[in-house]
Amino acid sequence: MNKVRITAIRQTIYPDLMARFENPIEHTCDVKEGDQWISVDGQCPEGLCPSAWESMRPFVEALARGEGNFYDGWMQNPMSAMISCNDGFRPFSFYIEVLEKTKC
Repeated sequence: MNKVRITAIRQTIYPDLMARFENPIEHTCDVKEGDQWISVDGQCPEGLCPSAWESMRPFVEALARGEGNFYDGWMQNPMSAMISCNDGFRPFSFYIEVLEKTKC
């Protein structure tokens, strides 16, 4: 199986939605732009947000199996994907790419 690198690219914050719908909370996300994780055998890397993992898991697993070219040419690199976590108030975008292609 391929190793897959997951890189935190950018976070978007919607303060208007937070003010309108979210209960005040003290701690949200520990992810920082530039953080990276390596998925081995399509597994969730240690330290990656479980909620973010659920959003990207199908893509990481597919890339780990050697599949790619999602949505018929969506990405310049067919062995990659750009996926956002499911936080509607402060989503993070993650670039997911095959790090090391293994031969079957």
